[in-house]
Amino acid sequence: MIEYLYAALLIIGLLLLYFANKQYIISRNLINNGVKTKAKVIDLLKISSDDGYTYKPVFEYTNRLDETVTFESDVSSSPPAYRVGDYATIVYSKQDTEERKIVSFWGLYRWPIILLCFASPLLIISLSYFSYLYR
Repeated sequence: MIEYLYAALLIIGLLLLYFANKQYIISRNLINNGVKTKAKVIDLLKISSDDGYTYKPVFEYTNRLDETVTFESDVSSSPPAYRVGDYATIVYSKQDTEERKIVSFWGLYRWPIILLCFASPLLIISLSYFSYLYR
């Protein structure tokens, strides 16, 4: 019965590892094949949370077709990471108009890091159990 628990941990860990790798490949392809540009912070959205307020920047940039594009960051912080009028480097896909990321460590690699933080202990525990069991 306990083997099923460790097998489930192994499967969940492998799934998380797969999705972390998938997110990393998306970021890598965006950096290699995307268009980099400067985006201006035009607004800070005030988000209410249990600990008070966090601030989410709203960016505006001009794409290759000279269209003005506005988007909100996925990440909010307190204190705000940007002020209105600041510029940030972003990268966006040539094909997918919705695929864009802020060029920063956390902006590009947030999901692979989070998923690997959950996958690592699951994989270590389950693989250690099976290596001990079948040595």
